[in-house]
Amino acid sequence: MTAELVRGQNHPVSHSRVEIRVSAGTPVLALASLADERGRFSGPEALTHPGAPSLPGVRSPEELAERHAFPVDLDAVPAAVHTVGVVLVLPPGGPVRFGAVPASYVAVADPEGTELAGYTLTGLDGETAVVALELYRRQGAWKVRAVGQGYAEGLGALLADGGLPAPEAAALAAAALRTASRTGESDPTLATMPTLVRDLGSPRAPDEAPAPAPAPEPPDPLHASGSPYAGTPDPLPASGSPYAGTPGPAAGGDASPPTLGPGTLSYVHPRRRPSSTEPPEPAPRATAPAEPGTPPRPVAGDADGWSMEERLYNQVWGMFEDLARSVAAYRSAVEFADSRMDRELDTALSDPRHRLGGSGNAARDTARARRDDLVAQARAVLDRDLVQLVAECEVVEPALPAAYARWDNPVWHGHRIPGENPLALRLGDLHLPERPDLRIPMLARVPLERGLWIDNGRTGSEAAMAMDTDRLRRAAMDMAVAYAARLLAVHPGDRFSVHVIDAAGAGAASLAPLVRAGVLAAPPAAGAAGVTQTLAALTRRVDLVQMALRAGAPEDLPPDVDTAEQLLIVHDFPHGFDDRAVTRLRYLADEGPAVGVHLLMVADRDEASAYGPLLDPLWRSLMRLSPVPDDHLADPWVRHAWTFEPDLPPQSSQVLEQALRLIAEARRTGRP
Repeated sequence: MTAELVRGQNHPVSHSRVEIRVSAGTPVLALASLADERGRFSGPEALTHPGAPSLPGVRSPEELAERHAFPVDLDAVPAAVHTVGVVLVLPPGGPVRFGAVPASYVAVADPEGTELAGYTLTGLDGETAVVALELYRRQGAWKVRAVGQGYAEGLGALLADGGLPAPEAAALAAAALRTASRTGESDPTLATMPTLVRDLGSPRAPDEAPAPAPAPEPPDPLHASGSPYAGTPDPLPASGSPYAGTPGPAAGGDASPPTLGPGTLSYVHPRRRPSSTEPPEPAPRATAPAEPGTPPRPVAGDADGWSMEERLYNQVWGMFEDLARSVAAYRSAVEFADSRMDRELDTALSDPRHRLGGSGNAARDTARARRDDLVAQARAVLDRDLVQLVAECEVVEPALPAAYARWDNPVWHGHRIPGENPLALRLGDLHLPERPDLRIPMLARVPLERGLWIDNGRTGSEAAMAMDTDRLRRAAMDMAVAYAARLLAVHPGDRFSVHVIDAAGAGAASLAPLVRAGVLAAPPAAGAAGVTQTLAALTRRVDLVQMALRAGAPEDLPPDVDTAEQLLIVHDFPHGFDDRAVTRLRYLADEGPAVGVHLLMVADRDEASAYGPLLDPLWRSLMRLSPVPDDHLADPWVRHAWTFEPDLPPQSSQVLEQALRLIAEARRTGRP
């Protein structure tokens, strides 16, 4: 039975040799692209076209035609290739956009000719080159994903977005189309493919707006939207929430995602830039399935990378993307089923003949039954994907290093201060309502490229509004201390200096573990004088380092300048701040991260309302987090609203104090 995919949905491919079938409403050029684990093309040799139709494992058609059928041998695809894309291109002189022709249908068939999965490309408009679907590696096995996203600027834009230099992309696109224009149409009997939209072939009705395209991925690891609550650690955007947010690797794109409305935040995948020219270590692959037809058993580290740490980081991002897309496919199918039921009910009830007798009730029952059947099919597919993701989480979570692990992970019991910086830092967990117990680690790349803001106000979420003010503020400060302790514990002993501004002393109880361990650079600054002195010292450091870097002489810094990374924790802003102190804080938030000064604020924005829009740039520059569950994050692929929950040490546990003792010992002895 053919799996009818909707945009974003995936399906296992159980055969190594498959056939790609294309049925379009107009002659098109069908190409194949080969991309690495980051979705990037290595060069012209990564694309088939009529002038060069063959690549390892795939041979695409050499002519324009309405129907195509071409083979793919997945076993012959090079190990460095992680995605085989099927690209459809409108030739010059034909229709000017895919929205003006009947919807194309693309399928993957097994060697016996049985279709495994099919996808109808609805919802297109001005696109002239479209990635119809892609075959991709996941946990040592292959899957097919319905993509249906394209480029109005044509094949050249598609290639440039895949990493080819613009001149090279334009030349390759021109050569492919020029060669294709000299070929005739192929025999229309190559394949007989259905062109009708299937029940689940589209997430939306033809008269509805198309689904949003996946968000482009900026190169920076933490990217804020234009929201006052913008800020995310590396993951998501959710409409109407102060959280939005990235990671398996996704295709690159524009440097900033579109603004999604008030309170959105971009969680974008920060790509790893390997510093070594040596090939990465081979990743372990998922073990063979216990029974034929079952998915392979997952293993920890089943992703590419230059170390186990990076492989686990990329695997977490892969799980994040898989969950986002699986739920998107399910929600799209439900939306389509609801929309179709509404149209059927409107049609039935608008007929006067159905207003008498029981025919109207029968029409309603039939429409609802069809809707329930479609939803049940979509839920079965989602449940299949969720079972696999839960199994993967169960093997990945225990294997995470301390920087990525929850505080209750046994890895902390044997933890030692490392000799090298970590790749990322865990800030909490993310989950969706379809499976709340399936938690994806929220990882932020370090060093932090933007400050963190822990919102201790009661207007951020329903959970905050239901919580006592004093308890909420204590929870926010405890969260800040836990972040500081984790940051120190997963870096070499001399790599970070921590400063605290607690003007009124209200955070003394939460700060006590840091003070007792002696890991602060100085006692917490209190009063207006302490605020001024601390901000002046850090501002001076930023100025001196910037001047030294501009002069190309970083070694000529004055001897009293601490060259370690600096973390400033500010509690209860703006208490104790005058206008000059506020200006300095804004300066540190803007200029500090680039020269190793990072800001962690615990504040209620409403308490700073007297400054009006003056502080809007400050709030936008910080990544907003919440000490209670809050759905203010969104992924970069389909823009789900994800619920964020911070990761805090278990109550009555000594794990945080133990980590702080290790830090203090490492600083005293000068060794990990």
